[in-house]
Amino acid sequence: MIRRKKEHWFRMLFIWNGSVLPRLLPRLILLFILSLVIVYLHGTIFSFKVPLNPAPFTLFGFVLALFLGFRNNASYERFWEGRKLWGALLNITRSLTRQALTLVNSTAEEGSTLGFVQLLSAFNYALKHHLRGTDALPDLEKRLNEKQFKLVANTQFKYIIITKLLAEWVQKARMENRIDSIQQARFDENIDKLEEVAGGCERIVSTPIPYSYSVLLHRTIYIYCFLLPFGLVDSLGWFTPFIVSFIAYTFVAFEAIADEIEEPFGMETNDLALDNMCEMIDRTIFELINITIAASKESDQQQIIH
Repeated sequence: MIRRKKEHWFRMLFIWNGSVLPRLLPRLILLFILSLVIVYLHGTIFSFKVPLNPAPFTLFGFVLALFLGFRNNASYERFWEGRKLWGALLNITRSLTRQALTLVNSTAEEGSTLGFVQLLSAFNYALKHHLRGTDALPDLEKRLNEKQFKLVANTQFKYIIITKLLAEWVQKARMENRIDSIQQARFDENIDKLEEVAGGCERIVSTPIPYSYSVLLHRTIYIYCFLLPFGLVDSLGWFTPFIVSFIAYTFVAFEAIADEIEEPFGMETNDLALDNMCEMIDRTIFELINITIAASKESDQQQIIH
């Protein structure tokens, strides 16, 4: 995800990185060339004049814009729901860390709370990699002990196994009388919320916008754009390629942005910044136990500074 400060309005006209224009440029150039050919031939194909005028394109363009608006709203709703789920994840991990620090008896064995916090950190990274379909093992190996890592390594839903390890930590504290049954219930409530966040993210990933709807909208946009030069050639002349390319850029860019944010957990420039979110969660929960997390500028690897 591209995260940048607000630019001056004039500089924003020329921003390249983070824009969908680089992906669309070949298509727009093709449409521009097609429009030039149509203008040169005066809107004829094999001596047949295509009888189109701007009126139907105006009406149809309005309807198409409404459908594009609905498509973008549906995609942005998925994007925003994903952001809210990860915002909730930040709050839950903070609460669990605070509970481990304040509710558990201070006679706990040394390093016990650190192990609990490392499990929370491992949960976040395991969930991120599962949503992206990437390898979680390098990140988990840094955060889990050898026994925990072996237990999690060969499983599909690694983050769910980690919630089991969190619950076992709480159960052990209860068996050692370091917390009472009411405090254990409080821990369990927040661990249940971790699973609810994971389930919400899985729902977004496993339930895409219906493919037939996307195909219909995609076909309609391109048919509209390729027919548009025939409707404008008589009234605009050699200005037709420029006007058609601009209109096509608007429609096709909206569709491209909707495609990107429909799957908010990916690694496209407009997807959620899950790497930064995991790093921020690490910083806040480790800071609660007086450990500072320093992010490397050269990579996403992190160094723990006591």
